[in-house]
Amino acid sequence: MTDAPKPLKKSAARLAAVQALYQMDVAATPLNEILAQFETHWLGQEVEGTQYPEADRRLFRDIVEGVLREQRRIDPMVDLALSDGWPLKRVETVLRASLRAGAYELLGRPDVPARVVIAEYVNVAGAFLERDETGMVNAVLDALARDLRAQEFARPGAA
Repeated sequence: MTDAPKPLKKSAARLAAVQALYQMDVAATPLNEILAQFETHWLGQEVEGTQYPEADRRLFRDIVEGVLREQRRIDPMVDLALSDGWPLKRVETVLRASLRAGAYELLGRPDVPARVVIAEYVNVAGAFLERDETGMVNAVLDALARDLRAQEFARPGAA
């Protein structure tokens, strides 16, 4: 499936990055091992009868490596955007991985519009989580985007 459209490859990269971050969090899998595992056995492969779409491997690596590199900066920002009493460390693992990946893209990928980042991670979260939790992804990433990328929301006609 190497001829997948570019947007599908980017969405697949984000989904795989959240899965990789989840696995790293739950199983303490080292970075190099997780990258090799996903790039060899998951991205664009058939796993247990399910065909995984080809992913933008550079984006996949950038997100996973970027979250790890910037985690000391990302986690406090996400903590502030979460509701009182719900620090990031108490959030469900897939939700935490989605928030970290989205926060990284808002912080480190100015080439991707903030609204695209938010929509993509709401979709990723929707593959694993209930509606309330996907709403939390939307609310937290929207708050971060309005802080980190205020200029994108300050344009005339921007809501």
